Amino acid sequence: MTILLIFAVVVAVLVTGVLLAFRLSPWPMVLVIRYLPALSGAGINERLQRFVPDGIDSVLDEHYDPADRDAFLDVFRPAGAGALPTVVWVHGGAFIAGSRTDLRNYLRILAGRGFTTVGVEYSHAPERHYPAPILQVAAALSYLRVNAARLGIDPDRIVLAGDSAGAQIAAQTALALCDPDYAAAASLPVSAPGVRIRATVLACGPYDLRLPDYQGEYGRFLKAIMWAYTGTRHFQDNTFFGYASLPQNVTPRFPPAFLTVGNGDPLRRHSVALAEALREQGVEVDALFYPDDHTPLLDHEYQIDLNTEAGAAALERIVAHVTTYTSDRRHSVR
Repeated sequence: MTILLIFAVVVAVLVTGVLLAFRLSPWPMVLVIRYLPALSGAGINERLQRFVPDGIDSVLDEHYDPADRDAFLDVFRPAGAGALPTVVWVHGGAFIAGSRTDLRNYLRILAGRGFTTVGVEYSHAPERHYPAPILQVAAALSYLRVNAARLGIDPDRIVLAGDSAGAQIAAQTALALCDPDYAAAASLPVSAPGVRIRATVLACGPYDLRLPDYQGEYGRFLKAIMWAYTGTRHFQDNTFFGYASLPQNVTPRFPPAFLTVGNGDPLRRHSVALAEALREQGVEVDALFYPDDHTPLLDHEYQIDLNTEAGAAALERIVAHVTTYTSDRRHSVR
C-alpha cells in the first residue's frame, strides 16, 4: 500500500508539473507542435525533385548577417544568367518551425522560369519574438542589394513572397518597406535602400489576427503559437503586435499582390479578408481562390504540390504575376 501511495503521489506531482508548465510557458505546446509532420516540408521537397529543370545554379547557406546565427539564405538562378527579376521567398511553419531548405526544389523550379529566387531563413519563436523575422527579411534584402552582381539579383525588380506564416511575414515586411508611415506607427525600424519591391506573392497566410477562434477546438494551439511569437501571453491586448494584423493596416502603398488559398484551408478567410482590404485601398490584386464545392478539397499549402492540377495552376499564376510586375515595361511608383 505504501508503494502504491508513493507512486500515486509521484504521478500526481508529475501531472501537476506538466499542467503548470503548459500554463506558465508556451514552450511545452510549441515543442508538441513543432515536430508535427504537417510542419515539415521535407517530404514535398523530395517529391518535387522530378520537376527541377537542368541548368539551375545554386548558392547555398549565404550568411546575410554575420551577427545573427539564424541569418542564412539560398539563391537559385539559371546557369550563366546575369541579373534577373528576383523572387525572395519566406518559408512557412507557424512562426515556430519550418526551414528555407524545405522549399529548395520549389525555388529551383521557379528559377527555371527565368528568375533568380531566394529562400530566406529567419528565427523561430519562442527563441526570438516578433518583430525579429520582419527585421531579418529586411536585412536579407539589403544583403542581396549589396551582393546583387555576384548573386544575379536585380534589386530594382524584387517580388517578396511567402507561404503560410511566411506569407504574413513577407506581407508585413513589404508594407513596412513601402510605407514609412506604417513602419513608424508599427515601430518597425526597417530599411532596404536601393531595393524596389514590385509585387508580392502570398499563399495561405494568417493575415487577420482577429479571425482565429482562440477559445475553440484548436484555441490552445493557436494561443500557444501567438504567445510564443509575441513573447506575451496576452497578445490580443498588445497594441504593438496589433499592427501585424494586415487587413486593418494595409495602405495604398502596398505592392500589387497575388493571393491564393485552398478551399479546404482553415486559413481561407484570412486570404479573402486581405484581398478585400487591399482592393478597398486601390491595390492591384490577383486572387486564385477556389469555390467551396471544388473537388478535390484543397488543403493548406496546396500550391506547393506540383503533382496536382491545382498546384501546377498556382505556379503558372505566380509566374504570370511575377513576369507582369517585373517587366521593364512596368514602373513601380513605390
